[in-house]
Amino acid sequence: MRLMIPHPGHFSALKEIIEAKEAEGMKEVVEVFMGGSPDVMGSGRGVLHAPLIDEIKEQTEYAHQHGINMNITMNSPCAGGHHLTFEGYKMFEWYFGELNKAGVDAVTVAEPYLVELLREFPMKTVVSCLSYVDAPQRAKFFEDLGADMITVDTNINRHFELLKGMVKAVKCDIRLIVNEGCLYKCPFRYPHYNLASHLSSLNQPRAPLFAPDFYFDKCINIRLRDPTQIIKSAWIRPEDLKEYEAIGIKGFKLSGRTKAVNWIIDCMRVYSNRAFKGNLLELLDCPQMLRYMFYIESDKLEGGIERWKSCKKMCNECGYCNELTKEALTCIK
Repeated sequence: MRLMIPHPGHFSALKEIIEAKEAEGMKEVVEVFMGGSPDVMGSGRGVLHAPLIDEIKEQTEYAHQHGINMNITMNSPCAGGHHLTFEGYKMFEWYFGELNKAGVDAVTVAEPYLVELLREFPMKTVVSCLSYVDAPQRAKFFEDLGADMITVDTNINRHFELLKGMVKAVKCDIRLIVNEGCLYKCPFRYPHYNLASHLSSLNQPRAPLFAPDFYFDKCINIRLRDPTQIIKSAWIRPEDLKEYEAIGIKGFKLSGRTKAVNWIIDCMRVYSNRAFKGNLLELLDCPQMLRYMFYIESDKLEGGIERWKSCKKMCNECGYCNELTKEALTCIK
């Protein structure tokens, strides 16, 4: 098993993450990932700290001293067309070149054009979950473009036949995000990440500095009214990682680079140990406020993976997640 850990971007956070890894012997932790410069491109998340090239180099050298790879995430699903202009091409070519000189090991992108552009550099090309790779054919397209690793669309985390087919269809590594709590088949996913990509970018002059997050509010509202949607989300319990390893998936990514460092370290510890007792919502990246409203006893989810492995995803005909919600979820008063 290989674990990829979110990093908020400032050097002190990196040191805390690596110190915790070494103190507890978490050999599974092989990579940290953080956002790049918003002057070049936005990303799927806000960037709390945007390190300049010199700081990226310094942090990368520190990570390498401790046997950890550095991944820079530039996974905006929308660049406003700027990347396709000559000026945009020269900017990305320059920035990727600077990252390469800084010793960065990998770059995560969502835009297929940038996947191809990264072929000019020795860094590994990681396809973001925001490329929505949800089928073997789509994975093959991205591999042919130049992908070295593909982070699967979280919507298919429990579609085992699709995952098996993807592993067989490509030679590049397949990665899964284990602790994303987004709605399964969320109708707001595309526009929400599109909004985030614009709000996190400084190179698009018409992008607002702030906008009301309609999508987040709707997302919370849906789950408050129907907590079953939390159980249907595509998270993976630490105890169930072995089921994915059995079909050839070895890379697992934690979500949460905008979260507090102590929370990141707690999640890293839990997934490294493959065991957790308590409120499952404590592990989920999105949205954190639900952990103060609901308690999902992780132990009562034991065995659910066996049902989900063969599930046809016909929720209107099944009802299993409804029954599991009644058994495992309680409201916090």
